[in-house]
Amino acid sequence: MLLLAMDTATPAVTVALHDGEAVVASSAQVDARRHGELLLPAVDRVLAEAGLKLDAVTGIVVGVGPGPYTGLRVGLVTAAAFSSALGVPVHGLCTLDGLAYASGLDGPFAVATDARRKEVYWARYEDSRTRVTDAAVDRPAEIAERLAGLPVVG
Repeated sequence: MLLLAMDTATPAVTVALHDGEAVVASSAQVDARRHGELLLPAVDRVLAEAGLKLDAVTGIVVGVGPGPYTGLRVGLVTAAAFSSALGVPVHGLCTLDGLAYASGLDGPFAVATDARRKEVYWARYEDSRTRVTDAAVDRPAEIAERLAGLPVVG
């Protein structure tokens, strides 16, 4: 099994290869306005680092947001095109859930990312695998009391 994971729902363009046990190679670049220019070179870089070709991929995982439409669609369309070309399944993953899992936190916390226009996308988690609220978008002042005292990642 070799999963190609990508997410363009935040200002970062992230790509990784996972062999079912560990991350084989990864790339992350932050540039909120260049998702379309950065994603395919990042895929090429990650594959080259792993010494593999795209046809070795057996599945695609893509971040489905929440996130700004322009960046988000770059990842979604690329994942759909790879899935179609390779004949492999594509699986969507809430971007906030991916960030929660990567945090490795065991106790209650929140994940928040920039939604622009003075808002954040956010959700609360019981641990790194258990989301306890729906993903939402709000102004920070509107959620400050609900998240008071909690660590926030993102």
